[in-house]
Amino acid sequence: MKRWLAALLLAAAGVSGHAQDAAAPPKVLRYAFPIAETGFDPAAISDLYSRIVTGHIFEALYKYDHLARPYKVQPNAALAMPEVSADFKTWTVRIKPGVYFTDDPAFKGVRRELVAADFAYAWKRFYDPANKSPSYSIVEEEGVIGVNALREEALKTKRAFDYDRAVEGLKLIDRYTLQFRLAKPRPRFVYTLADNTLFGAVAREVVEFYGANVGDHPVGTGPFRLAAWRRSSLITLERNPRFREALYDAEPNPDDAEGQALLAKYKGRRLPIIDRVEVSIVEETQPRWLAFLNREFDLLAPLPPEFAEKVVPNGKLAPHLAKRGIVLQRIVNPDVTLHYYNMEDPVVGGYTPDKVALRRAINLAMNVQREIAQVRRGQAIAAQSMVSPGAFGFDLAYKSENSDYSVARAKALLDMYGYVDRDGDGWRDLPDGRPLVIEYANTPDAIARQFAELWKINLSAIGIRLDIKIAKWPEQFKSARAAQLMVWELGYSATGPDVQETLQILYGPSAGEQNLARFRNKRFDELYERMQVLPDGPERLAAIHEAQNIVTAFAPHKYRVHRIYNDLVQPWVIGYRRPLYGNQFWQYVDIDEARRPAH
Repeated sequence: MKRWLAALLLAAAGVSGHAQDAAAPPKVLRYAFPIAETGFDPAAISDLYSRIVTGHIFEALYKYDHLARPYKVQPNAALAMPEVSADFKTWTVRIKPGVYFTDDPAFKGVRRELVAADFAYAWKRFYDPANKSPSYSIVEEEGVIGVNALREEALKTKRAFDYDRAVEGLKLIDRYTLQFRLAKPRPRFVYTLADNTLFGAVAREVVEFYGANVGDHPVGTGPFRLAAWRRSSLITLERNPRFREALYDAEPNPDDAEGQALLAKYKGRRLPIIDRVEVSIVEETQPRWLAFLNREFDLLAPLPPEFAEKVVPNGKLAPHLAKRGIVLQRIVNPDVTLHYYNMEDPVVGGYTPDKVALRRAINLAMNVQREIAQVRRGQAIAAQSMVSPGAFGFDLAYKSENSDYSVARAKALLDMYGYVDRDGDGWRDLPDGRPLVIEYANTPDAIARQFAELWKINLSAIGIRLDIKIAKWPEQFKSARAAQLMVWELGYSATGPDVQETLQILYGPSAGEQNLARFRNKRFDELYERMQVLPDGPERLAAIHEAQNIVTAFAPHKYRVHRIYNDLVQPWVIGYRRPLYGNQFWQYVDIDEARRPAH
């Protein structure tokens, strides 16, 4: 009787979308982020870990097939693939009727259906100066006609952004149809519409109800909703009881035995399969690793590189872990790590020959192979440029000066441009005689300390002093956007299969947003804008190579590595695959709670 009553109550509350599972114990996925979230407002965030969360709460119009490789775009909140004009300037999208936002006090007890206007409103929010969106430059460059005029008017008049004014580029054809009109051809605009971490639908009522605190109250139509949150400690999400009827389906490659098996097992199952996700924030690698070994976490994604030699010797899982049923998934991630120079900094910034020589000398002193061997324990490949694996323009055979390592050449450059030891203290000075000190921003975790030590070794080899500025990642990011850092090292994971988003981090109009280096070069910007309108092909590839040469010449960045990710999966987790793009996987995994050891 009690069991029957519990099942009835769960169903009445809408907790489970599966009547047959109502009385079963909840399926819970537990794992950890190595870096704390910054918030859950899509217009206000840019860090990977916050975007993983928002990507499961908000729904974009399109998505990436979770089993297809290298990628396949599919409808998500959209009813079908977009209708596209021959010139790639007009994109018409019809969304699925009968999709609802999860319940929230902002809706005052009324079921709130998703409509085309919600996507138009979400798009406009990136332009609102009051939101100070770090992703403004991403949406602005797509050239949606008329929206930027609203931004310019708000900036000029100091009045609130006019969300009610219709614009040509976001035309509401009817309740469920939105038409994007672009100023220039955008052959790959569908990749933007598939970025669920940014371009999910947002309800205006929610933003107006919570105001400045909307990032603490994300309300979407996606498979999960935020259930509890202890900032920088624990994020708990649960199945969205209002989630539409979405069924497991995919198109794995014919030769993908694992993918085909997953499709056969789960095809037609209602999503999400699991009931809850608990994400802990564990910045130090040792506690994160021990928690996984102790079966407290279901995933270790990725394995911290310092454990690679014992855990994945020669790229294969160690026998003692394989005997426990743990599964290894190993990929070269579509990313690039780099360090950037603040081009407005009086020491390392600027475009004069002496400043360029200083940056190029530091880059030549960076022993990337030592970084790969000692810090990353072999779990990376050297990067030749900003193009990430899998993107158009990536070529394993391509070699550039970016990867050169030569202490002798670095010293010669410094000597030639007057960076010599003038006071006899053993360290080089600036050409005007002042001390030359490089300020390197870093975080307080163990692997960051290893990178700092490597920086000391590299710069000491060419006679340059290093000062390390330590703060947690969110604080460093705020400082970076405010141009308060001299040099910082970080990684960029691709959100889609196009090189444009990586090139965008050097695009002049993005300075202070995506372009943390604040690099400005007229020819680079021209190439960037030209690449946006060109279809993939030889002409676009030639433009990419020219842009790469400009970056090598002026050295605002030093590209370091593309990381090899080793994800470890406990035996009771079924169906996990690291998403190449889109950061979504929670709704596709299953948990066999009967196999999970009791604690």
